[in-house]
Formats: sequence, structure tokens, C-alpha cells
Amino acid sequence: MIQIKITTSEITMLEDLNNLVIRSQADRVLTLTLNRPHALNALNTALLMELAGLLRSADKDDTVGAVVITGNQKAFAAGADVKEMASMNATDLHRDPRVQAWADIGRFKKPVIAAVNGFCLGGGCELAMCADYIIAGHQASFGQPEVKLGIMPGAGGTQRLIRLVGPAKARQMMLTGATINAKQALSAGLIAEVTAAEIVLEKAQAQAKQIAHYAPIAVAAIKDCYNQALDLELQQGLAYERRSYCVVSSSEDRNEGIDAFLNKRHPVYKNR
Repeated sequence: MIQIKITTSEITMLEDLNNLVIRSQADRVLTLTLNRPHALNALNTALLMELAGLLRSADKDDTVGAVVITGNQKAFAAGADVKEMASMNATDLHRDPRVQAWADIGRFKKPVIAAVNGFCLGGGCELAMCADYIIAGHQASFGQPEVKLGIMPGAGGTQRLIRLVGPAKARQMMLTGATINAKQALSAGLIAEVTAAEIVLEKAQAQAKQIAHYAPIAVAAIKDCYNQALDLELQQGLAYERRSYCVVSSSEDRNEGIDAFLNKRHPVYKNR
């Protein structure tokens, strides 16, 4: 048997010929699949830039109502690309284009569901936490193990994890580098649902389809308000919510939704 060895540089060349994120759309649901299987979907600069670009386009695309981000059965994403990081000096880090990519991913306005199987570690966990919520397979594992490499989370891990699982659990995970399984992640509040691995994507897409058929103005306002809740005091948050409620209530879609309910028909929303 002839064995063919592929070098790192050859892998990079092959990646350049393929999409690092596979885009597919059904109905109003856009599915973005991370596509570096040989590297357990490690998040290199090229992948992050491509993902951010696709999300920027989706934000402006009225045919997209919700997004699902997923990986494969082995890994959602096992972390950042350590080989790429090793070649970066302090100047490179300050000029790192990934900073803008992460910002674009984090500010995406439409609902995002992360469908997670396998490893969801480091940058992968940080990416999943950028989603509105996570659905995971039974064999999924989550963590911020950067401390084991002498580094720290740098794409929101120290900020988002503590908001999702609480101070004690977040500190333990980040300081020890420990991973937790899907059942533990559900109990901690990191993920919304655990299901069989083979139906994770199907379930996420079904929920995204449901969300995408609601009034876009209402959905966007809900997402905006619960994101504001992380930064505002209660009374400020309540005032912000009330203003948003009045804006949504003045929309044509609000009238359409109520009329459809009263007349027992399906609403037809026009995003206005």
C-alpha cells in the first residue's frame, strides 16, 4: 500500500481551494458549517474572516431569518489554531484581524443557534457563546483550557462564560482548564438543550425555522433587549424594554399578527 503524506503547507493550499465555512440555506434558515475537519475545526484567521463575512451578508439579506452554526460529529471547534498563534509576535497580536472578525460575529443582529457535537473548547466555546443559545449532543464537551498553554481566553471567554454559568463555575473552569460534558453544561446554564448527537443539527434547524417565521421586527427587538439586560441595571433595562415594546407595537407586522390570531389564520409578516 502506498502512503501519501500531506504537509502542513499542502493542507493550507488545499484549504485555500475550499470553503472553510460551508453555506447552505433552506427556507429562511441559513446554516453555516465550519469546515476544517482535519484540524477539528480549529479557528484560524481565514475561517474566522470567512464566517464574519457570511454573517455580515446575512444581516443584510431579508431572505435570512435565523442562522445555525455547526461543525461535525467530532468537533464544533476544538479551539483556536495553535500553530498559527505560535507564529504571531506581540505586534501581530495588536494588529490581529481576528479582533474585528470576532466583533462582527458578536454584533450579528439576527438569532443564531449553535448546534454542537464533540469538542467545543477555547475559541470554539467562545464562538458557541456568541450564539443566542446552544443545542448540544450527549457527547459534546465544553471548556476554556487556554491556561494549560500558558495563555488565556481572548475572544470573550472571561466575559461571556461568567455571565452564563455564574462566577464560581466560570472561575473554576478557566483557572483549572477543566472541561465539562453536555449534561454538566446544561445544569450550569451554558447550553439550552441536550439531545442525541445525530439529531442536533436537525433540531437546531427546526427551531431556527420556527423563529425565522416570526415577525422580524419583534425577533430583533427581543434579541436587542436581552443583550442589553447584561449591561443595564434593572430599572434601566425595564425602561429600554418599554421603549422597544412601543416601537414594535407601532409596526404593521404587529397588526398583522394580532389580526391573524383573531381570524385564525397564518400571519404574513413583511418586516415593517
